[in-house]
Amino acid sequence: MTVKTEQFNEVQKKSLEAAVQLAQLSIENTQRVIEVQVAVAKSLFEDSVNNAKALAGIANPQEAVQLRTRFAQNSAEKVFAGAREIAEIATKAQGQISKLVGEQLTNSSAEVLGAIQQMFQGLPIADVSTLNAIQNTLNTTRTAVEQLTRASSEAFQAFSQTKVSATTGKNRSGSK
Repeated sequence: MTVKTEQFNEVQKKSLEAAVQLAQLSIENTQRVIEVQVAVAKSLFEDSVNNAKALAGIANPQEAVQLRTRFAQNSAEKVFAGAREIAEIATKAQGQISKLVGEQLTNSSAEVLGAIQQMFQGLPIADVSTLNAIQNTLNTTRTAVEQLTRASSEAFQAFSQTKVSATTGKNRSGSK
């Protein structure tokens, strides 16, 4: 029984390591997003100060309108560039997280099923049909978990693409 306990402890240890990796990815990507937001905010603030100074020296209302229009266009471009950069960070992070979760699901389920198989092999079951039924159930479960993992990864990636397309204003073909 200690071998089985050790196997389950090993699965728990690997799950904890994956959780730590997931937390690290989240922290790193959050820092990147914050850096982009701060850079955009700082740039917009500096531009608004420069714009205010420039407007103070303009007496012609038409020139003032033109300057405000350029400032608004420049600000919008910077905001959209920041949003695209954040969307790219999010897409990359979602890909990394999806890969990590998929690997963890596949590896953990295989290890748990392997431990269950070993547990059943150690039991004194004399009926061959019972052993075959247990083996078939384990194989079916393993296949179902693998299919679920693949489907989850594909759905997550499709969702990520849709989200990025909406954020960047691009459709799936890449046109605006």
